[in-house]
Amino acid sequence: MDPREAKAIMSQGAIRPETSRDREERRILEEELATSPVKGEPLPQRLRNFRPDADAAIRGLGGPTIWMRRLRAIENEEERHEQQLAEAWQELAAETAEADEFARRWRETARGWSFAQVNELIDRHNRNFPAEARLPMDPRTRDFVKINGQPYERDYLDEKWALARFPADLGAARGAA
Repeated sequence: MDPREAKAIMSQGAIRPETSRDREERRILEEELATSPVKGEPLPQRLRNFRPDADAAIRGLGGPTIWMRRLRAIENEEERHEQQLAEAWQELAAETAEADEFARRWRETARGWSFAQVNELIDRHNRNFPAEARLPMDPRTRDFVKINGQPYERDYLDEKWALARFPADLGAARGAA
């Protein structure tokens, strides 16, 4: 354990002498408080949409849940595909002389690229995530609530996904190398 941390723990509740740093921090806080627009007004309450319960504590002991591990696997697979596509994109650019031929061959490569494994994970995520994460339903739309304003469903990886990241443009591929 860090000696400073141990000392801070052992001296909790003890009164220590005021240092010049403490005085400077107090002076700055007093200056900021004098111009604060919320001075003298109650702070708004931050309402929580949950209550901690025994169920949540027990679930937390098991480590990351299945949906958390699946999301991590999806992200890892996406990263792997991006790396492999980048390598193939640059290799094709190095061995192709004409832009039209590069575009045609790159589109064929993207069309034939197998995203089956990651798309199967995405399918399982889209199907099971609401129940596994216990997402509440929105009674107006009769759908699950959005997470930070975004739908929970993930898009499948396909030819469009690959071409959006690595366009069929010989100049861009050579410039990225």
